[in-house]
Amino acid sequence: MVFEEKMIMNGEPEDEEEEEEEEQDMVDPLETMRQKCEETEHCVHTRERLEHCETRVGSRSSTAEDCTEELFDFLHARDHCVSHKLFHSVK
Repeated sequence: MVFEEKMIMNGEPEDEEEEEEEEQDMVDPLETMRQKCEETEHCVHTRERLEHCETRVGSRSSTAEDCTEELFDFLHARDHCVSHKLFHSVK
């Protein structure tokens, strides 16, 4: 019984606050790369087109138009930039 209690105690973190701090400090490198890529000229241009489309569609009360093409253009531009940076750093 004492052995089982020791195993249970060893499996749990002693100080939960330290574990929470470590989790808060961790940053996803993919998100960091995405943010940097969104600042490039091409991504800024495609984001502006997406925002313009969203404003146009949002201002109409009834429309069949959506901004799927603009969204895909933006995501493609951002992911294209990320892929070059991501795989360049792997080499």
